[in-house]
Amino acid sequence: MLEIQNLYFSYKRKQPLFEDFSLSLPDGCIVGLLGKNGAGKTTLLNIVSGLLPPQAGKIAVNGFTPFERKPAFLADVSLIAEEFSLPQVSIAAYTSALQPLYPKFDGAKLDKILAEFELSRANRLHKLSHGQRKKFLIAFALASNCRLLILDEPTNGLDIPSKSQFRKILVSSITDEQTVLISTHQVRDIENIIDSIAVLDNGRAVFADTLENLSRRFRFELADTLPTNALYAEKSIGGQRVILPNDADSEETEIDLELFFNFITNKTYE
Repeated sequence: MLEIQNLYFSYKRKQPLFEDFSLSLPDGCIVGLLGKNGAGKTTLLNIVSGLLPPQAGKIAVNGFTPFERKPAFLADVSLIAEEFSLPQVSIAAYTSALQPLYPKFDGAKLDKILAEFELSRANRLHKLSHGQRKKFLIAFALASNCRLLILDEPTNGLDIPSKSQFRKILVSSITDEQTVLISTHQVRDIENIIDSIAVLDNGRAVFADTLENLSRRFRFELADTLPTNALYAEKSIGGQRVILPNDADSEETEIDLELFFNFITNKTYE
């Protein structure tokens, strides 16, 4: 599905954003792409979607080189950027113009998701709020049935009920053949729907694995005092939030993804 090998990328007069960066993602997963501000998440999404060329290294998506932007590649990749602009037309007119670009587009699926988002094809895009426009873009992307969906901060601009709605609709709308790559700072908005994470830090993928494997390797607990075998800890109301090594005899615990991200990016993980 997605294979990146030895990627190098730098903006002019700045330190390289990626040096010898490699990452591999399989088919049929929902991946949370995590990283601090400036880690390169949006740039990586633009490279993966073919908007930016890598300056060195190789990248393949569904067997295509993204920046060649071949029609067959573009027809199977959908990107929702964090910042976007839409024309002053109705949802119906927008859909009529762009639907032919996606051979697997499902109009009935679009109408179903629009109804769940309390939108209709009669709505004019420029009269919708930012959150409503984002809901429409999410609905359109899901209806395209692309093999790769790329979502950059999809919950920004959504209120709390809409975030919950987004999670339910996303999980119910994708198939096992689709891969969803979600870049976000809002870890808690996606932690219940992703099955894998990739963490970017200083131009490298410092961690990439499934949550299933993560829970087998680590335990997450709230402790009164700091255990001697703690790998990482943060003070919290009621004690210490800690990460411990797991063993074969221990039950798996609920993952604290925010704590794990801090653990990874605070240079305490090897």
